[in-house]
Amino acid sequence: MKTYTATPTDIEHRWYIVDADGVVLGRLASEIAKIIRGKHKPMFTPHMDTGDNVIVINAAKVKVTGRKAEQKRYFKHTGYMGHERFMPYATMIDKHPERVIEKAVHGMLPKTNLAKSSMRGKLRVYAGPEHPHIAQSPVVLDLKKTTSTK
Repeated sequence: MKTYTATPTDIEHRWYIVDADGVVLGRLASEIAKIIRGKHKPMFTPHMDTGDNVIVINAAKVKVTGRKAEQKRYFKHTGYMGHERFMPYATMIDKHPERVIEKAVHGMLPKTNLAKSSMRGKLRVYAGPEHPHIAQSPVVLDLKKTTSTK
């Protein structure tokens, strides 16, 4: 029995839409990373881009657990010695709620050229419920059922 390897003609990229309202940030990011990478498909091949496109809406309403809302900080460096900057989670979610989800998903992907290029074009995050990708007719994914914490 031979091992199946996907070829570029076999790959079909779909569109999915995810509502982040009330979903825990880490669980949301891991599910999105799985879809972007293509691990949810039976034809997953590690060296091919088999992943799908993901649209995330209501990014401003994502939930964090524990004391992360007070303690979590985002790191940025200007390039000069001693000029590292830290932004608290509360400030980041107020100013740029899209970046919170983008950084979380980026942290869940492997640090390879294929993963970096696949995230660059496949993840679209919007703070509110509106998005301009109606023409792609995305399939709605309900992650509230699969990522419940009780």
